[in-house]
Amino acid sequence: VQLVESGGGLVQAGGSLRLSCAASGSTFSINAMGWYRQAPGNERELVATITSGGGSTNYADSVKGRFTISTDNAKKTMYLQMNSLKPEDTAVYYCNAKTSYRGSYYNYWGQGTQVTVSS
Repeated sequence: VQLVESGGGLVQAGGSLRLSCAASGSTFSINAMGWYRQAPGNERELVATITSGGGSTNYADSVKGRFTISTDNAKKTMYLQMNSLKPEDTAVYYCNAKTSYRGSYYNYWGQGTQVTVSS
C-alpha cells in the first residue's frame, strides 16, 4: 500500500484546510485508515481514524467538533476536513493505513504534509 498526502499549508487561526490521502496498491487489504500528527519535540499522536467503508470514526478530544474524517472509496482517498484551526494544530500530518493478511497486521505511512496555523 502506498499513501500520498496533500493539502497542507499555512492558514490563519480560525481558518480551514482539507487534507487528502490517496491510496494505491493493495488497497483491498485496508481495514482502517487514520490521520496522525507530530509537532516539533512531540511524539506522533492520533488525530482521527475511520474503518474501511466509513462505518466507524474516532477522534482525539482536541479535535472533536472541529475536524471531520471521511473516505471516498471510489477514489481510494481519505480526507481530513479541518475547521476552526488553532496554532496548536500546527504539525506534520501523516496518513496511516492498517492492513491484515493471513493473521498478520501491517502499518503503512505517507510522507507527511505540513500544516502551519498562525495566530
